[in-house]
Amino acid sequence: MTPRLAGLTGATLRTAPSVCHECVWWQSRGTRSSDKERWIDKAEADWGAWGTVYYDDDGRVLGSMQYGPAQLFPRAAELPAGPPADDAVLVTCAYLVDAASPWVMQSLFLAAIGDAKDRGAKALETFAYQYPEGESLSERFLVHKTVFPRDFLSDFGFVSVRAAGRVELVRLELGGLQPVLPGRRAKVLRAVKEAFAPAPVPQRP
Repeated sequence: MTPRLAGLTGATLRTAPSVCHECVWWQSRGTRSSDKERWIDKAEADWGAWGTVYYDDDGRVLGSMQYGPAQLFPRAAELPAGPPADDAVLVTCAYLVDAASPWVMQSLFLAAIGDAKDRGAKALETFAYQYPEGESLSERFLVHKTVFPRDFLSDFGFVSVRAAGRVELVRLELGGLQPVLPGRRAKVLRAVKEAFAPAPVPQRP
């Protein structure tokens, strides 16, 4: 088997990290909460899968990422450097299960880029943070799950839209990118995994 991606939906949410099961922070505005099941029904009717779950060779979850049209996430309009553009797919958060697998974040972003392009989106946007030089891997990728390291996003080609202190809204234009061909995404994910995990993960008996 090879690492596998599945769309994040009401059906696959139960396999995602448990912290994501009831979280409606992005779906809410101000102090008003949101009904998760109702939001899921609307998101899937209007858009389809609203993110990605990434499984390893044994079917264990390595991480998940939530994204979709910016209008699905009212909280984004209230954040420093917001709001995101109406024509963008917004990456709101990602959760990594294992600190020893940093390549999972790269894989999730590659999948989001390919998915947004395949759906005809003009751009992918997300919120970035300028971490001090020398900040730990744990702080950069595990502690904060709703903002991503600015230098990490720069490697994908994201550029700043606006900034508020150390927080930035960044954007990757998708107009010049080629659609991901069938079978290509799995090859890209394997290449990323090999680059960031030189020692193969042993198979369980």
